[in-house]
Amino acid sequence: MRQNDLLDRTFNFAVAVLKFLRTIESLPESNLIRYQLGKSCTSVRANYEESQAGSSKADFLNKVKISLREARESNYWLRIIKALIEKENIELNNLLQESQELKKILGAIVNHSNK
Repeated sequence: MRQNDLLDRTFNFAVAVLKFLRTIESLPESNLIRYQLGKSCTSVRANYEESQAGSSKADFLNKVKISLREARESNYWLRIIKALIEKENIELNNLLQESQELKKILGAIVNHSNK
């Protein structure tokens, strides 16, 4: 995977999640989830973007680690939504799959950078 591909994927993930959040019914608990997931999914990309201009290897690695944490948090909130929704949702399943893949990719970058 080219580095630019991950920039595109993290951007597209954030946009797709934000669009999906528009479809969730407005209830007190869903509003909390919407807010938290909106923050974490956009932060995946924002921190990965910042990592690209890191002033050192340590700075780069720190930003990628933050991006990984945000991807993990996004996956968590998506799993919460899945548990609350009573019917199968293909869009949600696709977002869960992408969040899993982003976690693996970012984790691999962290592991490789620590060597």
